[in-house]
Amino acid sequence: MKIDAHHHLWDPSRGDYGWLTPELGVLYQTFGPEDVKPLLKAAGVDGTVLVQAAPTVAETDYMLAIARENDFIKGVVGWVDFEAPDAPEVIARLAQEPLLKGLRPMIQDIADPDWMLKGELAPAFEALIETGLRFDALTFPVHLGNLRELIRRYPDLAVVIDHGSKPYIKRREIAGWEADMRMLARETDALCKVSGLVTEAAEDWTPSDLRPYVDVLLDAFGPDRLMWGSDWPVSLLASDYAEWEAVAQSLLDVSDEDRAKIFGLNAVRFYGLE
Repeated sequence: MKIDAHHHLWDPSRGDYGWLTPELGVLYQTFGPEDVKPLLKAAGVDGTVLVQAAPTVAETDYMLAIARENDFIKGVVGWVDFEAPDAPEVIARLAQEPLLKGLRPMIQDIADPDWMLKGELAPAFEALIETGLRFDALTFPVHLGNLRELIRRYPDLAVVIDHGSKPYIKRREIAGWEADMRMLARETDALCKVSGLVTEAAEDWTPSDLRPYVDVLLDAFGPDRLMWGSDWPVSLLASDYAEWEAVAQSLLDVSDEDRAKIFGLNAVRFYGLE
């Protein structure tokens, strides 16, 4: 299967997307399954992983309802308040839904860069491990040292880094991010998504702007630990679906066997998709 390992669907009228404002232009509208299906068909994508975009359990339930009615959605990555006293119970309840494959705190929006290492989050992380749910790490480069420590604390936690941890492509900064990503890849079993890169680049980006960062990810994690995602519709701020898919194909200069892993098989394995 060819899998888009990271996309979103949303309805702003639901009222829990605090970041989604009219100033974001094209993003400030409803995106439903009927909007993405033609794009998937054109790109030859067989299935997807639908990822949270609001910090509420209500949105997780909303996504699961969509997934139950649309068989191209093979898995959902939801949200739980990791700091809540009942987080383990909520995680256990959600984990009973076969389509729920993982959880994602919105770490990039949390002011405290050390948040993920707070002791009171331990029951939530332990519940993830116990239920077999995966952890999507939505991080910036500043978080990578802490992410490495988090994985050391919880070696049985299945982790994937979203969007290559959002390197500073627009500023053409690479050295610090590269060093941290290589160390993380070397010292942990985390996977990484080749997604969300176009929106970290300048408005007039070209594939050559992205290549150094993709090359680092491919060299550090290898074809067995990368998975491609569209990050649609967020990606519309910089690219349409077909363009990013084609650019990613061209930048990932690998064998057909490894291409099949990055564009599908690794996501199937990591998330346990069917």
